[in-house]
Amino acid sequence: MYQFYLVEKKPPIAWVYLNRPEKKNAMNPPAWKETIPIFAELEQDKEIRVIIISGKGPCFSAGIDLMGMVSELPELSDKDQKGGIKWQLVNKIRVLQEAMTCIERCRKPVIAAIHGYCIGAGLDMVTACDIRLCTKDASFSLKEASVGIVADVGVLQRIPLIVGQGMARELAYTAKNISATRAKEILLVNEVFDTQEALIKASEELALEIAQNSPLAVYASKEVLNYCVGKSIDDGLKYVSSISANIIPSNDLMEALTAFLEKRKPKFTGT
Repeated sequence: MYQFYLVEKKPPIAWVYLNRPEKKNAMNPPAWKETIPIFAELEQDKEIRVIIISGKGPCFSAGIDLMGMVSELPELSDKDQKGGIKWQLVNKIRVLQEAMTCIERCRKPVIAAIHGYCIGAGLDMVTACDIRLCTKDASFSLKEASVGIVADVGVLQRIPLIVGQGMARELAYTAKNISATRAKEILLVNEVFDTQEALIKASEELALEIAQNSPLAVYASKEVLNYCVGKSIDDGLKYVSSISANIIPSNDLMEALTAFLEKRKPKFTGT
């Protein structure tokens, strides 16, 4: 029911495909508006425990569709750049930021399965995911400096936490492409696969491995990891003690203990 994305539910996994292959999944206005309702709905779906984002067609995403976004951002070409115009643009940028932040904020783990180009806004999107996997033909670029803009929807805030400040600055300042091999070397991706078929299979296997664990524990782990970004260890310890106390006891914990005694795999319900 979406213009840019295709959502397929195969419980316990939901697949969210960037689905504009004829334009290399360049992100037009619907791409920025539809992530919010998609991830809100998937978060509420009790049958879905893990989400995988991937791209249809030749690549993950060639980035923002600049021409397609012109009508949404007339402030960019307004010659009368007064304060009111700038405030309008600030508010619109914040809306675009939310299109990526909703992925990070979603309680359920999100895996990015990347092939081909992952450029600009595509890189913004995958850095908002929890885990990134890619094919050997994938290439990555923090492209904005090469087109005269600053990356302003989240990648500059998130990628240093993944690859470190030095590499983040090199990518931002040079706008160069890096290969899948280099992406793995700098920890931007966890694994590299020979083919897209192998990538999809591995992404699904990883999602199922996550899904077999207690949803309460997995979601709480993501909540704590997100909270602890930029916080002191002491702040993080105080927060996790509260989260831990709030999810214990649970049916999942009782099921884990029962399954151990009965020498079987637990069947978690997330309650």
